[in-house]
This record gives sequence, structure tokens and C-alpha cells, in this order.
Amino acid sequence: MKLISQEFLHNIAPQLDLLNTLGGGVTQPQVRVHKREQGVVIRVSAPSVRPETFHVVLNNNRLDVFAEYRPAADDQLVAPLFVQSFELPVELDLTRIDAVHEGRELRVRIPYQDPNTNHREINIRRR
Repeated sequence: MKLISQEFLHNIAPQLDLLNTLGGGVTQPQVRVHKREQGVVIRVSAPSVRPETFHVVLNNNRLDVFAEYRPAADDQLVAPLFVQSFELPVELDLTRIDAVHEGRELRVRIPYQDPNTNHREINIRRR
């Protein structure tokens, strides 16, 4: 006999995360970083977090991935659900970052720079 249905658990998980956050805790997403031949893929799995609450912000070589709780779209009350920061190495092409939320997972793809674009001759000016 099943006492708790899968649908019940799916519906109550966001409220439990909110209560945890308001009580001083944060949501614990599962974060995995995969190095691939073409670049790096950061996978963030937080099943109880709605896709529209995720944010990905690049500041110099620091990438912040976070989610926030906002009761209504125009509400001023915002509570952080989680924050994860990554210091990105110089060999990544920060101009071509791509993020997609699919299923219950956020994937951020950052390709490596083309080694040929970092190599150029500098013109010497005469005065």
C-alpha cells in the first residue's frame, strides 16, 4: 500500500524548499561539471525549482548560477533558493556561453576558445 503518491511529493517539494529557505537554509542542487572535447558543460539539477526562477550571470571570468523564490512576478520579496559560483579559466570562450533548461536540469555550455584566435601579430606604430 502506497501512503504518499508521486504527484503529492512533486507538488509539495517546492513548498518544502521555500520553508527551508525562509528558515535560513537553501535548496541543495546537484551540480556537475563535465570537461568535454569541445568545452565545459555545467549541469545543475534542482527538481523542485521552476525553470523561470533560474539565472545565469557572467561577471568577468566568474559565472554565477542561482535561483530565486518570488511569490508573484511583480513582487518585491525575493528569497534565494541557491547560489553556485564558478571561476572560469581563460581558455574558455566567454562570448559563446549557452544555457538551456530541459526536463529538470539546467545545462550551461561554454566552448573552448579557438587557439588560432588568440594568436595575432601586433602592428608597430611609428612616431
